[in-house]
Amino acid sequence: MANEILAVEAKVLSQKGSCALGHKVGDVVKFTEYGVEGQICIHALYSMLPAVFAMLFDAHFPWLDNPDVKTHACPDAHNPVVFEISRIRLKVLVD
Repeated sequence: MANEILAVEAKVLSQKGSCALGHKVGDVVKFTEYGVEGQICIHALYSMLPAVFAMLFDAHFPWLDNPDVKTHACPDAHNPVVFEISRIRLKVLVD
């Protein structure tokens, strides 16, 4: 299927304060239907999982400029980690 969703990735865009897991800018976690690759704090995972699941199954968020990219902040307001959640699609070239 053209533009099939292969995975969803969450990349750390920013981190302020002291993150217990030690997330750093540039860290990436990959989600597929079969599991999670990489490390992510349970609090951030629990809060972003609905969006990740929705993106895996091509949900549409009408407020996004780019339908394949959204941001998500972990729930720790004193030590926020902000993630960019992106769909990874299979690109098919058509002759």
